[in-house]
Amino acid sequence: MEDRVSEPELVLVFSGKRKSGKDYVTDRIQERLGSDVCCVLRLSGPLKQQYAQEHGLDLDQLLGPGLYKEQYRADMICWGETQRRQDPGFFCRLATRGAQQPVWVVSDARRLSDLQWFWSEFPRQTRTVRVQSSEETRKQRGWSFTAGVDDVESERGLDSGVEFDWIIINEANAPSLDEQLQPILRLAEKAASSSLIHQT
Repeated sequence: MEDRVSEPELVLVFSGKRKSGKDYVTDRIQERLGSDVCCVLRLSGPLKQQYAQEHGLDLDQLLGPGLYKEQYRADMICWGETQRRQDPGFFCRLATRGAQQPVWVVSDARRLSDLQWFWSEFPRQTRTVRVQSSEETRKQRGWSFTAGVDDVESERGLDSGVEFDWIIINEANAPSLDEQLQPILRLAEKAASSSLIHQT
């Protein structure tokens, strides 16, 4: 694969609805493991970069959490779907280019084709994680239903038909996040040690 120095030891592919806290959870994992061991890859990064380039938009604002991104979200989704129909692995390849750490955390898989790409490229290493929060909790975090965004494949593509390796409940009344992340972190630490052994 182009620009890839080595294969990862572990690929954790996260998915979840808007405002479920995917970024929060994946950032916590990176904090615990350290950025020399673990990189967070966002499939939406290259999508937004390409979209901004083709449409003459401000990439920093598109990558941020504000209203700017929301104005373009529906159109960006349609544009992204067109790219994926032509090449299902397009954004996955761009996102993983240059990744060198032994543990990859993909923070925002949205479709079955995303999972299928990682399963086919890294069958031994890929594990899937679903982050779930109730609608009530998501509303408290600023979510509100948007037609053309919340009712299309980019939000609903992984709602059913996938057996996730782990489901993380990101709610105030759920077991603590640290407790839920223990088995994932143990696996990641094992993968990191295994990578060190291979290097020596």
